[in-house]
Amino acid sequence: MCSYHIVNIKEVPEMIVIAANWFCKKWEIPQEEYQTSMKDCIEEKSAVPQWYIVLNQNKIIAGIGVIENDFHNRKDLAPNVCALYVEEQYRKKGIAGELLQFVCKDMKKKGISTLYLITDHDSFYERYGWEYLCIVESEQEQMRMYVHKE
Repeated sequence: MCSYHIVNIKEVPEMIVIAANWFCKKWEIPQEEYQTSMKDCIEEKSAVPQWYIVLNQNKIIAGIGVIENDFHNRKDLAPNVCALYVEEQYRKKGIAGELLQFVCKDMKKKGISTLYLITDHDSFYERYGWEYLCIVESEQEQMRMYVHKE
């Protein structure tokens, strides 16, 4: 049985290096980029960025972030949910959906009720209330942009 809990990285600042390394391995973005963004989250200068991890016995089993822009050309469509990942052995247990809902509610508490994301996993996000908005240009391709309003 999986017993897990969702935390904002600012609740466990001692895990920044571990979390940054975990996200780096999943998404191949330099670890330093994650660490810098997570430090900004902890300093709370603004509502964005935010980073969340899911812990099962102090082991990261899932994570997600909220950043200003997820490598696309539409700077007006912000902030962006990014880097959602659930370890394979924990998939199909509702963790990703619960994490998305948690993030949307937490961001609303911070005064942000509209979030965006780019994805090619259309039906997955639509299950959780995300709606197709438009096509955006990312670094090397066109991606589908979705919006969620809380």
